[in-house]
Amino acid sequence: MTDGGNDLLLSAASGWEIAIKASLGRITLPVPIARFLSEQLQRNGIGTLPIEMSHALRVHAIPLLHRDPFDRLLVAQAQIERLCILTSDPQVVQYDVETLW
Repeated sequence: MTDGGNDLLLSAASGWEIAIKASLGRITLPVPIARFLSEQLQRNGIGTLPIEMSHALRVHAIPLLHRDPFDRLLVAQAQIERLCILTSDPQVVQYDVETLW
């Protein structure tokens, strides 16, 4: 992550999950979510990864090792885009995808 040669991306799926958790009160942000994410992305040099139809459809093809739809979508995106996922989730590590933590 600290290698400036790497592109860091935040999936729209992660932004969506953060928004849901914030609206349910499961996480508290210091400022409104749109401002928080925008500032954090800019401050840390992180780009965004949109959800494409190919990503959504790929979820059907991956094994049901994980029940969380957001994590399954992240796996699908990583497989299609050949990306590494930053995670500590032991269920995500079971997929055919590169992980880092």
